[in-house]
Amino acid sequence: MTRRMEVLVLLVAVACGVASLTHFAHNAEFCGDYPNLPAWITRGSVWLAWTGITLVGGAGVSLFRAGWRKAGLGVLAVYGALGCAGLGHYSLAPMARHTAMMNFAIWFEVVAGLALFAVALVALVGEVRNRSGETPLRPA
Repeated sequence: MTRRMEVLVLLVAVACGVASLTHFAHNAEFCGDYPNLPAWITRGSVWLAWTGITLVGGAGVSLFRAGWRKAGLGVLAVYGALGCAGLGHYSLAPMARHTAMMNFAIWFEVVAGLALFAVALVALVGEVRNRSGETPLRPA
C-alpha cells in the first residue's frame, strides 16, 4: 500500500469520526426535538451508542496502524457502514419534518461513512491483490 493511500484511509477515518461526533452531539442536545424519536432514546443513550460505534472506528484505526492492515480496513469499512444508520431518522419522519441542522448532521455522517466504506474497500482490495502478486487496482 502506498503512503498516499495510508494517509487517505486515515484522513477519511478522521472525517468520519468528526461527522459522527457532529451528528451524535446534535442528537444528544436536541433529543426531544427530533420528530417521532422514541422516548427511550435519551441524551445518555445517544452518547452510549456513539461511544460503542466510535470504539469500532478506533479499533479499525489501531489495527490498521499496527500493521494488521486487512483486519483494520475491514473494521473501518464496518465503521463507515455504521454511518448510514442515521438514515433511520427518516423511517420515523420525512426529511421535511427535520430541521436544516438535523438533515445536515444526518447527511454529513452518511456521506462521510460511505466515503470511508468505499476507501477502506478499495484499499482492502489493493492489499489482497498486492499480496497475491497482482498489481493493485490497475487495469490489465
